[in-house]
Amino acid sequence: MATSSSMAETTITSLSSSSPITNMDTDHLFTILLRLPIDSVISFSMTCKRFRSLTSSDSLWESICRRDWGPTSVDALKSSVNNQHLPWMRLYKQVSQLDSICCHKLCNPDPESVLPSARASHSLNFVSDCLVLFGGGCEGGRHLDDTWVAYIGNGFRKTVKWQKVDSGVPSGRFGHTCVVIGHHLVLFGGINDHGIRQNDTWIGQLVFNDNLCISLSWRLLHSQSLAPPPRGAHAACCIDQRRMVIQGGIGLHGVRLGDTWVLELSENLRFGAWHELVTHPSPSPRSGHSLACIGGTRVVLFGGRGLGYEVLNDVWLLQIFDGQLKWVQILYELQNIPDGVLLPRVGHSATPILGGRMLIYGGEDSFRHRKNDFWVLDISSVTSIQEHPTALLPNMWKRLKVKGYKPKQRSFHRACADHSGHYLYVFGGMVDGLLQPAEASGLRFDEELFLVELGTLL
Repeated sequence: MATSSSMAETTITSLSSSSPITNMDTDHLFTILLRLPIDSVISFSMTCKRFRSLTSSDSLWESICRRDWGPTSVDALKSSVNNQHLPWMRLYKQVSQLDSICCHKLCNPDPESVLPSARASHSLNFVSDCLVLFGGGCEGGRHLDDTWVAYIGNGFRKTVKWQKVDSGVPSGRFGHTCVVIGHHLVLFGGINDHGIRQNDTWIGQLVFNDNLCISLSWRLLHSQSLAPPPRGAHAACCIDQRRMVIQGGIGLHGVRLGDTWVLELSENLRFGAWHELVTHPSPSPRSGHSLACIGGTRVVLFGGRGLGYEVLNDVWLLQIFDGQLKWVQILYELQNIPDGVLLPRVGHSATPILGGRMLIYGGEDSFRHRKNDFWVLDISSVTSIQEHPTALLPNMWKRLKVKGYKPKQRSFHRACADHSGHYLYVFGGMVDGLLQPAEASGLRFDEELFLVELGTLL
């Protein structure tokens, strides 16, 4: 990075001294700047007053944000502040140098209304400007089959109003996965009260009625005879807007799995075909881990519980290599991680955020100690995978400070981001409770909903 910055400075200085670039019109300069990395843009700004003014332009930095974060995130950010002026340069700096987050506890505007009950291992998704909560496990090892929807829209809200939706299907379960593809939900697998693992796939879509009520329609996906073995506590994510990846989980007889499957969906999402992705090397068998897509087909796997019941802290990247999806392990240095902080965890959440990174929250370690820490996992410097583990990456992990509301330590909660990637919602999970004489442990389920904000927009 330092070398490219020095080269950019030398090139720009020589161009500036030879004059033609100084006479170039603003549109052409904008086109050039949008092709440069950020350190080169900063170097360019140091050459003269005109260029300093140009590189401080809000329209330039909005274009840079659009380039690096994608149009969906930028448009959602603009809508979230009702078209007020956004300081794009400051926002870009906040996100790229992210060192803290702010938590806000959300409440229901109607104290008399019925709210979702406490649960863990449920699903929580942001789709069509709504939060959708389904299923999960609760006290006594029972599954839940209820569905809740809350309209969010864009931007910060202090209150959230839940609506209970009666759909009848899918059947109750916990430890399932549910991902967003376009304006649809794709749900797979899970475990019911009797410990039976599922391998059914459902497509869900929200329906908005004239009276402001929201309903959710589900249909069973028609797929070819081949399907992944039944499982729960697996991980899943969407890639390419037409494919879903699932990995690992707990299969029949409680055996942990290490297989990877890809679901290819038809354009209308009416049909699908599963195929197993067999590569070497690949992640070891595990459950309670996370998968998150950080752009295109780049999928990051982290943590989980292994075959020997150990809690893991390895990181894997799934990406196209020679035309095929392949796994490669990403090795990282532990020397910059604070003493006494344990990264291995299971039952955490991993949410893609602005800048092609992941926000890791909570989970529990090998001793079942639950956590309430926030980490940024950044592998953006890995441009393409190789067939062998990458070299050790420094500064891949960064622990964030927490401002505002302090959430309880929790595991097996669920988190999702809005369309901007700037706001995240967290619901439920297992938390530490007060020990009662009749209880074997201090474990309890939580029904809390809170918002995580990456930075201040205005």
